[in-house]
Parts: sequence; C-alpha cells; structure tokens
Amino acid sequence: MPDGSSTDEVPETPDLTNKSVIKATVLLSELGRHRSGITVTELAQRVGMTRPTAFRLLLSLEQTGFVERTDSKYTLGWEIARLGRLADPYRGIIARVQPTLDTLATQLNETIGYAVVNGETDFDLVAEAAGSRMLTVSQPYVGQEYPLHASATGKMLLAELPDERLEALLPEKLPALTRYTITDRAELLRALHETKELSYTTMDNEVEEGLFAVAVAVRDEAARLIGVISANGPSERMKSGRLPYMVERLQRAAGTIATNLTQGPSPR
Repeated sequence: MPDGSSTDEVPETPDLTNKSVIKATVLLSELGRHRSGITVTELAQRVGMTRPTAFRLLLSLEQTGFVERTDSKYTLGWEIARLGRLADPYRGIIARVQPTLDTLATQLNETIGYAVVNGETDFDLVAEAAGSRMLTVSQPYVGQEYPLHASATGKMLLAELPDERLEALLPEKLPALTRYTITDRAELLRALHETKELSYTTMDNEVEEGLFAVAVAVRDEAARLIGVISANGPSERMKSGRLPYMVERLQRAAGTIATNLTQGPSPR
C-alpha cells in the first residue's frame, strides 16, 4: 500500500465481557469470606471498588436472592445455597488443579494426588495424575476412603488439631492395617508434632506394605488448610534419598494450586 501499512494486521478481538457481571462475582466471592456479614463500605474497600458501585450491585443481587442484608451487613443469600446444592462441588476444583498435578507427575515420575479438605477430619481425594514408570501406583484411589492415622493426607489433617482435640477424637489403641501402622495414640501425637515442624507428612508402609507417600498442605490466603497434595509410589524407590526434592516440588505445586483456587476474578 502507498502509506507502507501492512495488510496482514489482525483486527483486535472485541471484549464481549460484561464488566458489571464480573464485579458482581467479585463481590460474591468476597462475601463468601465473611459468613457473619460485612458492610458495603468494608466490602468495597476489600475488593477495590467505589462504595456507590458496590452498593448498586449489592442492591441488584439482593433483589434476586444472591445476597441478603441484615441491618447494615451483607451475606450470601439463599439463591447461592440453592444453586450450590445443584452444582458438582469438585468439578471446578479439578479443572484448576489437574494441570499442576500432571506437571508434577511428569517431574517426579510418581503418582500425584489432590485431596479437598471438607472439615477437621474429613477429606476427599478428587484428582490424580500418574507418572510413566512401569512400576507405579496403578490402582485408582480417587473417591476411596482412608484412615486418618495411617495415611499421609489424614495425618496432615490431624496435625492441624490441638492435642486435647486429638485425645478426644482418637482411641488410645488405633487399628492396625499393616505391621507398620502406628497404633499407639501417644506415638501418633509425637509424629504429628514432627509434621508441624517439618511442614510435610509421610505414610511409610502404614496403610499398605510396599507403599510410601509424602504430602504437604495447600492453604488459602488466611493460612487455612483447604487441601493436601501428595506423591505416592513404591517405598523402596520413594525413600532412596529423593524425599527432600519431592517435598520441595510438592510445596511449589501447593503454592500454585492455592493461587489457582483462591485467586478471584479481577474487579477491573
């Protein structure tokens, strides 16, 4: 062309997103962190909006049942609860954690699992990724239940609890799954204290002979335990000097997962 401009320029894709909808979801995400309620002024400050914008969106959300207001404080509404019951609780989580699990499985060449923490003693293994070794953990463990005292993930949950709670929760004599299972409550408490110091936990032939696992915590912005990521494999291979490297990689992956799960949409 005479003016020297290129004819290969690709036109910009128009932004079809609705900014008001995005801002509304930001408000809902933040409201979920304040179960006892929060004022519009506090909410606006936390998400980086002007107070009039936040108030206008909250008013609309209140009319449709997504938000409730008591006096001057706002909370999530009944419509959020209704829709939540209809949704798959783990579908969105799996999509956000699976790429990290796949990458880690390739790096460590072992089976990687991710468990969602539902309560102080309740967790669900929801996602896995496997390495390429011929000798590996080939049995699918997603959806299965595991004893708290004999699994790496379970011990990570127990390590969050004070000794008084553990003594009330656990019997003095715990059931043995293998000859290596920790069956003495006092011994288990000592192991849990070590977990707190090391920031990881292991399962050494305790739930199944020949199987070793190492796990680290996934925490949200408030340092609350929201999940556990673990590496599993044959004990002989897992214990051959690789543990520090595996822990370091697991901790990196835990940080990535925490960001992916807790990072809300931008209000801008």
